[in-house]
Order: sequence, then C-alpha cells, then structure tokens
Amino acid sequence: MQARLSALVLALLAVSAQAQPLPQAAPADELKAMLAEVSPQRIEARIRKLVGFGTRHTLSDIGSDSRGIGAARRWITSEMMACAKAAGGRLRVEEQSFIEPAGQRVNQPTELVNVVATLPGRGASKGRMLVVSGHYDSRNSDVMDSLGESPGANDDASGTAAVMELACVMARHSFDATLVFMTVPGEEQGLLGAAQWARDARAEGLNVEAMITNDIVGSPRGDAGQVDARRLRLFADGLDPLLRLLTAANANRPASPADQKAVAAMQAELLPLLQAGGGEDLPTQQLGRHLKAAAEAAMPGFTVQLIQRRDRYLRGGDHIPFLERGYAAVRFTEPFENFAHQHQNPRTENGVVFGDLPEFVDFGYVADVARANLAGLATLAWAPAAPRGVRLDASGLTNDTTLEWQASDDPEVAGYRIVWRDAGAATWQQASDVGRTTRATLPVSKDNVIFGVQAISKKGYASLASFPLPKR
Repeated sequence: MQARLSALVLALLAVSAQAQPLPQAAPADELKAMLAEVSPQRIEARIRKLVGFGTRHTLSDIGSDSRGIGAARRWITSEMMACAKAAGGRLRVEEQSFIEPAGQRVNQPTELVNVVATLPGRGASKGRMLVVSGHYDSRNSDVMDSLGESPGANDDASGTAAVMELACVMARHSFDATLVFMTVPGEEQGLLGAAQWARDARAEGLNVEAMITNDIVGSPRGDAGQVDARRLRLFADGLDPLLRLLTAANANRPASPADQKAVAAMQAELLPLLQAGGGEDLPTQQLGRHLKAAAEAAMPGFTVQLIQRRDRYLRGGDHIPFLERGYAAVRFTEPFENFAHQHQNPRTENGVVFGDLPEFVDFGYVADVARANLAGLATLAWAPAAPRGVRLDASGLTNDTTLEWQASDDPEVAGYRIVWRDAGAATWQQASDVGRTTRATLPVSKDNVIFGVQAISKKGYASLASFPLPKR
C-alpha cells in the first residue's frame, strides 16, 4: 500500500511540475539521411530559375517558352517529372487545369493549372493524405499588372522551391500515408489554385489529414535589422474559419454545395469539441503541435514558433481554403518580414532597393524550412491515423481520469499513448504509454489538465492526438 501511495504522489508531482515540453526521440537513420540530402544549392538554382521568367503573374503570358506563368509552370512540371524518373517512377506528376471565372482579380475566364506530385502510401494508411504546397505565381505593386517585372523570389519562389525539394528527396522513400506535393497559381489573385484543389478534395471525399503551405519562407531578416535564422513561424488555428462559415450560413448567405457540405462536416466534427472545451485542441492545433515537436527534435537549436492564429492580421495564404472546408491546415512563414521586398515593383529610391529579388533570399534558411517540413511530414506519414471514438469517462465523481477509445484495425498500430498538458500550455508536457488496451485510468485529475490520445506505430511514430469528448 505504501509503495502504491508513493507512486501516486510521484505521478501527481510530475503533473504539477513547471511546464516543460515532452522530450523528443532522436530522428531515425532514414529521416536523418533525408534531412542531410536537402540541398541549399538546388533550392537556390530553382529560385533563380523561377525569378528568371520575369513575371509569374497569374494572368501573364502562357505561350512563351521563356517568360510568364506558362513557361514557369511547364518548367516546374518537367523538374518534378525528372525527380520522379530518378526515384523510380513512384511519384506521379500531373498538371490539373481548371477554368477560373472572371472575378475581382481575374478580368476574364482564365485557365489555371495546379502542378501536383503524388507519392502513394501503403497499407491501412494509404488513404490518409498529407498535402504540402507553395504558390508559383507572383505579383508586384499592382496586383493586376500582368506585364511588368515581378520576380517573386521570396513570395513565393522560396516556398515553391522548398516543396520541389521535398518531393525530390522524399520520392526515394516509402511512407504509410500518401504525400501530395503541390505548386499552385492564383494565390495573389485570391488563393485560386488552392481553393480549387480543396473544393475538389471535399467533393471527392478525400481524407486530407494535414495540409501545410509554405509562403514567404526565404529570409530570416526583418525590415528593422532583426535576424534569427533558427526560428520559423507556424500559424495554426482551425477555429476562425469555422466561426466565419457558420456565421455566413446562419445569415442565409448564398453558399455553394461544396461550402454547404463543408459547413455540415465541420458542425458534425468540430462543434462537439468546442462544446467539450476543446477550442485549443481542434485538428489544426494538433497538427501544429506535431510539426513543432518533430522539427525541433530533428533540428536541435531550431525553434518553430507556434502561433494560434490562422495567419497574420488581415492576411492569408493557401491553407485558408482547406480550413474553410474542414481540413487541418497550417502556414509556415519566416520569423520577420521586410515589406520593401514584398509586392513591390523592382526599383531603387533614396538608396533603398525595393523588389522581391533573389539577393534578399537566404538559401540556407530555405533549406532549413524544407527540413522542418520534411521532419513533420515524414514522421506523420510513418505514423498511424489518430484514434477514433476517444471518450473521457465523466460518469462518476473521481479525481482520477479514465479514457477509452476504439481499437484501430491498422496492423501497424503497436499501442496507444495518453498525453496531457496544463490548460495554459501550448504543447504536450506529459505522456503515458498504455499498450494495446483501449481503456486506461491515470491518477491525474481530468479537471486540471487537457488530455489527448495518440496511436503509436510499431516503429514508434505517434499519430496526431485526439481530444476526448465526455462520456456520461
């Protein structure tokens, strides 16, 4: 009895200790090899090539072989196909075209083309899709200027080059989940390419477990001289789009069938979480926690700054259309921004150089951004799906916590892990591996901390955490 009481006291002391992130295991050899393969030199060459097309404005020339968005898109496709061939052909590259109707920033119906490279998964997890994107269009001071110079080195040749590097490196390896590497047009004209893909995904019922966009990831320097090459911002909040869509639905505003379906899906999945106090534990927040932990474990000294906002104030990126359709989606972006090098006509005024030019991109930093993406994607793609049917037994008054969940039919699942954190903490702080059981009791008060349950693969990779709903 004394030993049992001592163990209980120690467990309670561990929970009440000062907040500390969970220690992360060192990356496996295969992950280390992929991280080492990421090449700043290839990234630099691709960014300079994209800048060399003069402009990549969404409405620019599509017929030229040397200038405009058409030439840029065909080059991206050829590069991805070369990587696919070098990797043995498992990476499937295709151009997915659609007609964007005339609108606020598109002056006439226009054909746009998403370049999509898919690396199929295997086994029970092959239906899970992890999407990573960058946008290959660019703009200058006038968002409708399709003729003027628009180099777009940082916004967003940096993200496009990072995604291309990820595809080329990861195509040589096998993963349980399906990976989708996507470069899209129309971001500057209204997130058009990403929105089309997200609409199609929802209409086809695709299981997009995670989406990452890389947008403005080219420099660790700010406009006031700040420098931090070991930090990357990650915007992760799934609540705001839900509230905006529900507000629109309740106001009886016109909505497309796809949007109506998205609202219904989010109501069914997310509203019970909100009602149970899980406003900080929606799937997007769980994705953010995973990406931060994976990157920092793989890259000692590198920090992913997790920010619980969908994006910077009154701004957005290609993850937004995914959030609006109920998918977990986040944005990576550099730690500071220099607005002299965003959305500007190239020029020099009073000794200040304006324009999004390659001399203001740190190619080694972009390589580290690619590595941060790679660590998060690979470890999640090797992990199982998150547990389903997670419940917290609240049927009786007790200071212990009992959790239960449905057993996975994935043969790669070796067991389950319960994680928890203080209510004010951004990341998981404590964990208990409970084996292959589907019910476990911990001497930790459910009223004081936030719980999650993860599935663990035979190789030790953890799924995203599932937030428990109350069971009465």
